Amino acid sequence: MNQQMEVAVLGGGCFWCLAAVYGEVRGVARVESGYAGGGVPDPTYEQVCAGDTGHAEVVRLEFDPAVISYHDLLEIFFTLHDPTTLNRQGNDVGTQYRSVIYSQSAEQEKVARKVLAEMAGVWDAPLVTQLAPAPAFYKAEQYHQNYVEQHPLQGYCALVVAPKVEKFRAMYAGRLK
Repeated sequence: MNQQMEVAVLGGGCFWCLAAVYGEVRGVARVESGYAGGGVPDPTYEQVCAGDTGHAEVVRLEFDPAVISYHDLLEIFFTLHDPTTLNRQGNDVGTQYRSVIYSQSAEQEKVARKVLAEMAGVWDAPLVTQLAPAPAFYKAEQYHQNYVEQHPLQGYCALVVAPKVEKFRAMYAGRLK
């Protein structure tokens, strides 16, 4: 990672959804699916899905703040998932699907607090998005990386992820790579 790049770690349901969208965002150089926020070192997908590790499914983004700001990445984040449902995104239920922002610095925390306050006025229900300092990030298994790109016709990808990608493309056409 070069010196101009920054890192963002976000959880908002299944990491496949977030990864598919952020992979299309101009200024995002790298997207990794993984796990963060739990107590088990280097967990497996099966362990995280069982809900016993405390980890959330997250994406780790490397982005160029000269091209896209952290604020704008967070605005996109809040259009990709429902930040008012505790430990749930649609049919995905469990703490691993929580809405969470893991700040990498005091500046990111400040920006996240500002965006959370802005978004509180947009949603009809209270936000349940957690904001916490960045814990260890564990990269998910290789088959989860670029999953939607590799399996576009898989049921979940076609029925759940594809509409989120289309929504992003419609709302943020100027942000596409």
